Parts: sequence; C-alpha cells; structure tokens
Amino acid sequence: MNNKPDFDSAELAWQKGGGLLPAIVQHAASGKVLMLAYMNEDALELTLQSGLVTFYSRSRQQLWQKGESSGNHLRLIDIQVDCDRDTLLVQVLPAGPVCHLLTPTCFGDQQWPEQAFIAELEQIIQQRAGADPEYSYTAQLLAGPVRRLAQKVGEEGVETALAAVSQGPDELMSEAADLLYHLLVLLNKKDIGLSDVCRILQQRHQA
Repeated sequence: MNNKPDFDSAELAWQKGGGLLPAIVQHAASGKVLMLAYMNEDALELTLQSGLVTFYSRSRQQLWQKGESSGNHLRLIDIQVDCDRDTLLVQVLPAGPVCHLLTPTCFGDQQWPEQAFIAELEQIIQQRAGADPEYSYTAQLLAGPVRRLAQKVGEEGVETALAAVSQGPDELMSEAADLLYHLLVLLNKKDIGLSDVCRILQQRHQA
C-alpha cells in the first residue's frame, strides 16, 4: 500500500463487533472476492505497517499473518471502509492459493466473469519475467528487444483484421486472443499496467 489510508483506525466502529471488524478480501486486479476474515486494531496496524495482510483468529484468539506457514501471503494494495465504518474491504494481490484447500478463493469453483481473467493473465505474465526463456515463450518475449515484441503485436493486429473480413467468428476470436496476449506482454515490457490503460479509457469516457 503506497498511500496512507483515508481513515483513522481509532474512529472505526470496533465496539459493534466486540473489537473485531469483518474484512472482505478482494483481488485488487480481477475484483474477485477471495475470503472473509476478521481484524482487530492490532491486526489492522500490522497490515498497514508490513504491507502483508494480518488477521485475528477468533478460534485461536490470536493474530495470524496470511501465508506465514504456507508462503501464500496477501500483499496489501488498499483498504477501504464502508459507510457505517464497521466493515473493511481489503484489496490484495495473492502470492498463491488463498484457501487452505489450495483453491484460488474460499468460495469454491464459482464462475467469474471471463473478463476478470485478463487481470490474472497480466499477473501471470509478470511472474514469467523471471522464468527461463528456453522454456517460457513469455519470458522469451520479455527478454528480447522491444522492437521485436512491437513487431509481433503489429503482426497479430493485421491477422486479427484479416480474420474479421475473411474468416469466421472462431478464427477472429483466436486471433484477437493472440493480439490481446501479445499486447499485455508489450505493456509489461514497458512497465505499463493494464490499470493504467483502463484509467485513460475512464478519463475519455468522463470527458
């Protein structure tokens, strides 16, 4: 979390829950709801200080940092408070499976909007940056020159346009997927996040 929270923790409605507030954990990139836990004032303070999410266990009656034994930490991106100041929305980037059952969320295999996978793909591309280019196509693209990657995006753009005018919907979708993937890799290469692009689209929409 790069900025200080826009709330005073001392002014939250701790008394409503006997010193605890429910913390809804949301994937900062995809918007998926990952889990529900609880925080007391100490857990919130440790979370803000360390940047790694800490909760309060009601069953064990002690603080616990998510991932302290598994390594599947939750890196804090932002914390927001609801209108009644008695619930926290904790936005994170997970380092691995969130649930103790080794699933991405604690809510099973529920279906999410397909668009949410774009944000996850962006994270996967980021993780591939440190992989061996010999075994990872993404790492190979990231390790190469920007000119080659830009050329690849151009090629995929042309193939997508050609598919639109001369092929069927399946071919168009396939080419569009290739284009989108290579564009995400190029943005990563230039240290630009998908959120940066979305911000420009939002600004244009509001203009």
